[in-house]
Amino acid sequence: MITRTLSLLIGILLAGCATSSKSFYVLTADGSAPSGSGMGIGVGPIALAEYIDRPNLVIAESPNQLSIADDHRWAGDLASSVARVTAANLGRRLGTGNVRTYPWRDDNGLRYQVTIDIRQLHGSGDGHAVIEAGWRLYALPERRVAAARTFVAREPLQADGYPALVAAQSKLLSRLAADIASAMK
Repeated sequence: MITRTLSLLIGILLAGCATSSKSFYVLTADGSAPSGSGMGIGVGPIALAEYIDRPNLVIAESPNQLSIADDHRWAGDLASSVARVTAANLGRRLGTGNVRTYPWRDDNGLRYQVTIDIRQLHGSGDGHAVIEAGWRLYALPERRVAAARTFVAREPLQADGYPALVAAQSKLLSRLAADIASAMK
């Protein structure tokens, strides 16, 4: 009897695992940062709005209603991914391979630090990805604010579905990096 019950429970667990299919997504940079030296840039820390600081992708169904995609998740920590992608995008735009993500050991070799506060980063019901991010550029070593802005943009999805949403969010991060890079030139 116990063996039969245990077999039944194992069967139910395995069946539940078989029907659960999750998809995992990663943000991508629009190019690789050049290798070697160049202007030193530190990216981070990155702050995320509470509603997107989760493993699941988020869609705004209306201005006051969100949907959380249960089976569509980030492949890693979203803040770390934003930092990695922003660092690669900045390196490419500014021609430097000397870009670090937070936390770094010390500021030696860094000319700037960029901090980013992501207030919105989600899909919208009208077929767009949206971003609102405040960023600050600090001149090092004195940690003087060299520039500070709020970046707001929308990117149309090129197709239906979550892969298109993540691709559009990646493009938004590229546009954010272009905005930040313009303050460093």
